[in-house]
Amino acid sequence: MSQYQIAVVVGSLRRESFNRKMADAIVKLAPADFVFKQVQIGDLPLYNQDDDGNPAESVKRLKAEILAAQGLLFITAEYNRSIPGVLKNAIDHASRPYGQSAWVGKPAGVLGVSVGAAGTAMAQQHLHNVLSYLDVPTLGQPEAFIQNKDGLFDEAGNIGEDSKKFLQNWMDTYVAWVKKQNA
Repeated sequence: MSQYQIAVVVGSLRRESFNRKMADAIVKLAPADFVFKQVQIGDLPLYNQDDDGNPAESVKRLKAEILAAQGLLFITAEYNRSIPGVLKNAIDHASRPYGQSAWVGKPAGVLGVSVGAAGTAMAQQHLHNVLSYLDVPTLGQPEAFIQNKDGLFDEAGNIGEDSKKFLQNWMDTYVAWVKKQNA
């Protein structure tokens, strides 16, 4: 495959989100044959099974972007020790109606940034559980529970020097994982 299209799902809508900043920065560590596109999830209606037969245009767009991708990258905040509602809503929309999930078989990586020392460990664990049920092969190692502290990002918004080696290793492993799953 000459290029790998990766759908990036950021589980935060906050304008100054650490996780959106991470999504913008970490993709710069990937090789040129990986193209990352953040999918929009903030405009999705709340999931209602009654709408499965006539989904909103935003839902159709989300499913099309997921289906077109060769991989997924989830970067999520942690709210109340779990994934944000906006992320779960997007997952539910793209997995329905039953038997027509856009997620199936798409290799995924999971990251998250938080001010807490454990990063987004609990949210990532919950997300892994959901993705497992949806038949999304998910990179298990290395785990990356990232604390937002001075030096995580440099002045230009790139990954800072103190974190670059660790996150470059994560990205290299993710890239190899996606290539293996698409072989």
